[in-house]
Amino acid sequence: MAFYETRTLNWWQKIRLALLHSAFFTLSLLPLCLLYLLSDFCYLLVYRLARYRRRIVRQNLSSAFPEKSEDERQDIERRFYHWLCDYFVETVKLTSMSKKAMRNHMRFENNELLQRMVDEGKSVILLLGHYGNWEWISSIPLHIHKDPSTWGRYQIYHPIENAVLNKMFLHIRGRMGVENVPMNETLRVLVHTKQAGRPSVTGFIADQAPRWLDIRLWAPFLNHPVTPFFIGPERIAKKLDFAMVYLDVRRERRGYYVATYRLMTEHPKEYKDYELTEWYARLLDETIRRQPEFWLWTHNRWKRTKEQYDRIKDPVTGKLWLHLLDTPS
Repeated sequence: MAFYETRTLNWWQKIRLALLHSAFFTLSLLPLCLLYLLSDFCYLLVYRLARYRRRIVRQNLSSAFPEKSEDERQDIERRFYHWLCDYFVETVKLTSMSKKAMRNHMRFENNELLQRMVDEGKSVILLLGHYGNWEWISSIPLHIHKDPSTWGRYQIYHPIENAVLNKMFLHIRGRMGVENVPMNETLRVLVHTKQAGRPSVTGFIADQAPRWLDIRLWAPFLNHPVTPFFIGPERIAKKLDFAMVYLDVRRERRGYYVATYRLMTEHPKEYKDYELTEWYARLLDETIRRQPEFWLWTHNRWKRTKEQYDRIKDPVTGKLWLHLLDTPS
């Protein structure tokens, strides 16, 4: 578990955590073939009965793929919900999954790129999306042949409000050798690692909608002319002179994923502001279009619009008047 997590649990939360971990661990001992039968049952509950976020999913698919027919979009929708349930049982499996099994189910292509940069002492910002099984991406350290004490292996996360679930997921996500760093600690941890003379590889899932106050860039993405993107990874890469690498993920078949390292640059300062983030948006767009059912369509990705942003931004000072969001457009 990451040492950056400072919240402590009371006795009742510790009991709940122990029960939750026991349930996950016991369930994870089942072979994947049986877990996928559970996933098929969950699909009926989540998609057919609960209709979990179907309105948002359909709205997102319709706006992202207007060129596709209604039947094509519904086919993507059904396959997405099947995969979403698979993602859940695959994450449960991670609770007890062996490193040997993980190497078999999650492969990395062009691994020599990352190995070379770590060997040369070059730090890397790794960009990916909520695509495929991003929890299994935490197995990257299994493929880098270097003393774990000599390099940093980080993944940036948003702490879950529920402290019990947060502790549980920190444990699961750290089993393969990565350290979980909360977003607000990112720069401090990376600066400290660099000052210690150690290279680092830091994974950012950068496709969530940023807060209003964090928006600096609107980029084309999935048929939307303007989509807000986080620029934090690019800023850190430029500030600390870290390489930027995109992780292109695909699903070969059920339970088997392949991720390919694609070098963006080893010299981020040579690029104009936001140019690298726009490049990331294009790369992720290509990944999603190749196999659209494996992206997290339940996210309300376009809940913040450029029209709203322009309405609340002071043209002189650049300050955002957030209270205006409560007024009619």
